[in-house]
Parts: sequence; C-alpha cells; structure tokens
Amino acid sequence: MTDPIHFTYLSGPDVAALEMSDSEILDAITNQLRIQGEGGTVIEPRMHIRPKDATGHFNVLRGVLPWTGSNGYAGVKVVGDFVDNYKLGLPSEFGMLMLFDPQTGTPRALIDATDITEMRTGALTAVGAKYLARQNSKVLGHIGARATSYWNVRLLDQIFDFDEIRVHSRRAESREAFAEKLTRDLNKPVVVTRDWRSCLEGADIMVEASRLPEPYPHFKTDWIKPGALVIPYGTMSAVELTLTDVMDKVVVDDWGQAGAGPFGALRRHVDEGLITAETLHAELGEIVAGLRPGRESDDETILFWHRGLSLSDIALGAAMLDKARQLGLGQALRYS
Repeated sequence: MTDPIHFTYLSGPDVAALEMSDSEILDAITNQLRIQGEGGTVIEPRMHIRPKDATGHFNVLRGVLPWTGSNGYAGVKVVGDFVDNYKLGLPSEFGMLMLFDPQTGTPRALIDATDITEMRTGALTAVGAKYLARQNSKVLGHIGARATSYWNVRLLDQIFDFDEIRVHSRRAESREAFAEKLTRDLNKPVVVTRDWRSCLEGADIMVEASRLPEPYPHFKTDWIKPGALVIPYGTMSAVELTLTDVMDKVVVDDWGQAGAGPFGALRRHVDEGLITAETLHAELGEIVAGLRPGRESDDETILFWHRGLSLSDIALGAAMLDKARQLGLGQALRYS
C-alpha cells in the first residue's frame, strides 16, 4: 500500500497573512521571465470557457516552471472574469491555482489565486516598464480601477517614484475610491481625471486596463508622445489600429499567448497582420535574460502587450508556498 499523499491548501486568508512584499513579488516574476527567456519553461496558450447568457468568461492557463529546491511545478489556473460582478458586491475575478509535480503528476498545492492574479499582473506591468520605459519617467497615466490596477500603480511607483500619477475609470465611485487607496498607501497625491484624454495624454508611461463590454477606441494614438511606453491589456480593445504605426518596438510577454483566443487589447492588430512574429521586437523574457535589448534610447516609443502568463501564476504561487512553509501557514489536505 502506498503512503498517503497530501497537498498544501492556501486559502485567501492564508495568502493575505503571507504579506508578500513588493520586492518578493517583483523578484518572483523577474526570475520567471529570465527562465522563460532562456527557454527553460513550457507554456500552453490560454483557453476560454464562455457560459451562455453570462457577462464574463473563464480563462484557463497552463504551464511548467522549474523552481529552486524542487522539480518545479506544473500549474493550471482557472480564473473567472465577470465584468458585472460589482453589481453583486463581488470582485470581477476569482481564481484557483493548482500545482503539481511535473515529473509524476502528484498534486502539490491548491491556492486561492485571486491575489496572485492581481499581484503578478501588476508585477509584469512593472518589470516590463523597468526594461522598456525611460529611466527618468515621472508621469503615469492609468486607465482602469480593478484590482490588478492597484498593483500596476503600486509596483510601477516602487520602481519610478512618479512625480504625477493620474487615474481614470468609467464609474466615478470606483475611480475616487481607487485614488484614495493609492494616495494612502503610496503616501503621495493621485490625480483623478474625468476622461481618458486628460489621464493619458503626454504621460511617460500609459497603462490601459479598462473593463469595456465591447471593443471601442477610447485611447487615441495622437495622445502618445515620442519616447513613451504604452501598455494596453484590457480584455476588450480600447486602442486604435494606428497604434502600431507610431511604435519603434513592439514587445509581448509570450507570442503564443498573443495569438490565442478571441480577446485582448491588440487582437485586431494580430488578426490583420499589423503585428507578426517577424515584426515583433522580442518577448519580455528574452530581454530580461539579456538575449535581446530593451529600450536603447530615450527617443524610442515602445508598445508592451501582456496577456498574463501561467508561468507568472506558478512563480508567485511557488514563492508563496515557500514562504508559507517558513511561517507555518496553510493546511495539509489528504489526497489519497
């Protein structure tokens, strides 16, 4: 008879009790990107499940990531993306991450991945900006007030210490609450704007994380100044087709993800051949690994599109597991 098999369960309160620091989050994602850039990972394009008559869908992300002190982890994350959940007093995204031993398939962990999704998305935005934005970037324009937006702004400011942060979202109550939380946590004023243009125009770093019900070009290409970094990642496109016309470099987190599924900020750009494998400058992991250059001059205008990676979920989940063991957090649940 085989020995009992147990796996670790980290609930939402367990994840909160870990109190992951900004540096711990950024280090986990930077390490993941380097390993990815060196070709040491496996990643499959995300899949979507769309329930009938629902204002949302599920994303299913899958990959394998080596990890220090273990065989690494194979991971699957399922995350719901339901734009009208605020009407029910619920967050728009719920996620669960399952981790397995990639050599045997043995279950290793089940983790509430809601915070993971938010943190790793913000970290990917911030690490991308670290390599692709001008070092002296001082003005951030950010569209969107969902949970990932908080980590975008927080981790970007950790790197750049902005002089000016502007935010906007569709609902006045959400953008006001968003700015109040950021002002309190960052200990600096955050400007709430009434429209997209006053938020984005002339900013050094322009992030679009909107929650549109359908594609619509709110973000005008004319607002982009030379030398800016533009990071659009809304599920529904909010940019114009002319966006790529003004870019010196286009960078993605993973080209396989860029071409997968019906959603994404640059979906039409890929479908209509405006972004191809040949015109792409690099994947971010290649830049982090030192295989491709990032920003090479202050004059370059750069576009970074990230869809979100299973590898980032696995990396942050693994870092949380390591810390949970040190702190004695989580539950050991019997599998067999």
